[in-house]
Amino acid sequence: MALWRAYQRALAVHPWKVQVLTAGSLMGLGDIISQQLVERRGLQEHQTGRTLTMVSLGCGFVDYPDALITNYYLWPAVQLANFYLVPLHYRLAVVQCVAVIWNSYLSWKAHQR
Repeated sequence: MALWRAYQRALAVHPWKVQVLTAGSLMGLGDIISQQLVERRGLQEHQTGRTLTMVSLGCGFVDYPDALITNYYLWPAVQLANFYLVPLHYRLAVVQCVAVIWNSYLSWKAHQR
């Protein structure tokens, strides 16, 4: 909980910076999940450059989380459930968890052979 509170304080003080870093971190985490859990590459075969590319995309090109064209079908359903079913103080966490799952899928799909 202390980490969550620190994140909330940082978000209040530096909202844009924290959102950019959050987007990059979640894109990177999604790629790590894709490589390790979906593709089962293992640590020796992990493509670090690919992960760094995803982090860069998250930090530089994603108006997190709503501007991704690929989120067109996913986010309305998530946000509808989020606004109607989830208490206000848990909404950000719900969106971030869905983002990790979505980013894992995007990474896997973008790097299929």
